[in-house]
Amino acid sequence: MWEPSERYPDPNVVVMDPAFAGYKLALASVERLYTGCRWSEGPVWFGDGRFLLWSDIPNNRILKWDEETGAVTPFRRPSNNANGNTRDRQGRLITCEHDTRRVTRTEYDGSITVIADGYQGRKLNSPNDVVVKSDGTIWFTDPPFGILGYYEGHRDTQELTPAVYRFDPADGTLGMVCDDVPGPNGLAFSPDEKILYVVASRADPREIRAFDVVDGRRLANGRVFINAAGGSPDGFRVDVDGNLWCGWGMGDPELDGVRIFNPAGAPIGHIRLPERCANLCFGGRYRNRLFMAASHGLYSLYVNTQGVAGG
Repeated sequence: MWEPSERYPDPNVVVMDPAFAGYKLALASVERLYTGCRWSEGPVWFGDGRFLLWSDIPNNRILKWDEETGAVTPFRRPSNNANGNTRDRQGRLITCEHDTRRVTRTEYDGSITVIADGYQGRKLNSPNDVVVKSDGTIWFTDPPFGILGYYEGHRDTQELTPAVYRFDPADGTLGMVCDDVPGPNGLAFSPDEKILYVVASRADPREIRAFDVVDGRRLANGRVFINAAGGSPDGFRVDVDGNLWCGWGMGDPELDGVRIFNPAGAPIGHIRLPERCANLCFGGRYRNRLFMAASHGLYSLYVNTQGVAGG
């Protein structure tokens, strides 16, 4: 049974390098906000409504946590086995759906618009995670995980090589920007959007790869940025200083939680959780509250930095 720390500073927030000390708040601790999911994923913050949404993929639902009351209620069920979520620059929900093999946008009136469900006449595999660039373009990964069985989607035929895509809402075009990342998973831009980081979840060991963003449209110079070496990065976000806050875990329980890397790719900190963290986001009034979707539950921690806008 997990119990929150009663002491400050919270021993679950581990400084691995002196550079991380400035991001750790002495009077903040890890909080469990909810438990009862089968596999938590894709948290996204709605500051205008003071609530968080996140996916419980096998339970085929998106849940809503209310900041004011702490209440958790269903937001969408069925969710088509929704996985990653984010918001576009107009504040609308963007969602990756395993079961329908598509990326959708929830309009202000609640209606659903299909952003992408195929490429060059073939079905997408099972869109996994998604980010929106400051120019409004939508970038997402498309591994086959949701069509490998019936737990997080349904078994189906893979028609496309796993890839990273860019959708431009200005002209409605979908382009494939990278197809050489094994098991493309979580993704995020550097603060200046000159680098796109992508998790290679089928590399052995797992890796986070970096690509230069050329003209805001293309990727070049792919390279290994982080070798996980025993860890298991999944989803992640970047703060305003360029640090990567990565969902981490699997295997050794001591690795469960969030691992933080500096812009050079060196580990500087770790947030210990009692279960593997799959994905996270920054939220709260000042984007200084880290929300962590971890296996069965949802956790949070106030930190002394801010997530990049739109991340």
